Amino acid sequence: MADHSRRELEKALRVVEAQMRGRPNNELTFERARILDRLGRVDAARQGYVDVLQRNPNHFGALNDLGTLLYKAGMLNEAVTCYAAAVAKHPDNAIGHANFAFMLLRGGDSAKAREHYEAALRIDPGNAEAHRGLALALAAQGETAAAREHRDAGFRGAALTVLPYRGEGTPIRVLLLVSASPGNTRTDGFLDDRIFAVSKLVVEYYDSSVELPEHDLVFNAVGDADICADALRAAERILELVESPVVNAPAAVLPTGRAENAARLAHLDGVIAPRAANVRRESLLGEGAAGMLAARGFGFPILVRAPGFHAGKHFEKVERVEDLDAAVAELPGDDVIVIEYVDTRDADGMVRKYRAIFVGEQIYPLHLAVAHQWKVHYFSADMQHNARNRAQDEAYLQDMDSVLGARAMDALERVRRMLGLDFGGIDFGLAPDGRIVVFEANATMVVPLPSDDARWEYRRAPIARIYEAVGAMLARAAAPTPRAR
Repeated sequence: MADHSRRELEKALRVVEAQMRGRPNNELTFERARILDRLGRVDAARQGYVDVLQRNPNHFGALNDLGTLLYKAGMLNEAVTCYAAAVAKHPDNAIGHANFAFMLLRGGDSAKAREHYEAALRIDPGNAEAHRGLALALAAQGETAAAREHRDAGFRGAALTVLPYRGEGTPIRVLLLVSASPGNTRTDGFLDDRIFAVSKLVVEYYDSSVELPEHDLVFNAVGDADICADALRAAERILELVESPVVNAPAAVLPTGRAENAARLAHLDGVIAPRAANVRRESLLGEGAAGMLAARGFGFPILVRAPGFHAGKHFEKVERVEDLDAAVAELPGDDVIVIEYVDTRDADGMVRKYRAIFVGEQIYPLHLAVAHQWKVHYFSADMQHNARNRAQDEAYLQDMDSVLGARAMDALERVRRMLGLDFGGIDFGLAPDGRIVVFEANATMVVPLPSDDARWEYRRAPIARIYEAVGAMLARAAAPTPRAR
């Protein structure tokens, strides 16, 4: 924050503390905690909120603000608990419903999130955050027209949000470009508000007559090329107005859709890139579907998925042409991505899916998920209750080169160079001959923080390295380029 703002907060803190010495009460304790929170004194602020709740467990402000503090600290389960309590104790508060819905949506429960966003809007029809969140929840359920209406209500005339800065020194000023649709790179853990002063701009709603905020760096977080092509082009138009360094230039993100990636990565040595194609839903229905697929080089089984969905949602394996109609009928939207199925089971019958993260020119291991089924995600794989699988994950995190082998590591480097992203990642399997089988490679790879469970202790340092690497990469990008003498 600016020096004068910090000085004003420090002065306000001294005033409140003086008042507390004269006549302490819960509201003064709460106000002190809020000031400490804004100053970035997280531990003291957290204790202050707890002190308030010990005296009054129903205090909405303490429940809500403590939830936000915990969320920013990566303590997601604890944040959910606070927000849930705020809703339970204050069912007529729109802010509580909207914040709880945000956590539900982040956790993948779009149906429950929708209920709470709708509750928030019944209480406060003009709540912009609820409109924006409901748009995302509706999009996750395939209701694109309704989602667009709520996006317009939430963002029109309010495309720019300046986030609070809680640091003490001169911040790195970041212009963060995002889409109003799903498909953004998750940056909340990377842009520490004690280091970065962030102005977030929703590119689809930017009015070019409005001057952009001052910034040292642009971070383009519009990341899913399959559903955000228009937003990426809007981001390119905005970038014509700036001269600052750009992280994840839209031109690098645009070619990372699944079908285009499959075509360009298939030519790389050491890489198996299963064939993929974007098709209209109606072309997969009826008698002509098998011929159309065969003409495009697809044989059964195939995989079908709705664009823009992740974590296995709206993603199915179709064993026979006779099963195609029923599978496609379950997918939302008018477009379908058809993907060649490659059996990646190892000799023991298990499927192993690796994730690696690209930061600048470096490659970092993130996780190895081990499962019996073809559709593998770390949260649903057999990891939490299987020590042998966790040991494999740990070995991958500690020595990626040895686990994957030279051929796979060389292939990953070729993929990294082809993508040309400053931040991105890849999900992949290993073929018996050491080649990598690409499942997905783009800018939307999530780097989740491990929970407090002791079983994940081995993951903390490797994940911290990724966060540190991203922060260092952003700082380097924002640094002024020395002038030639």
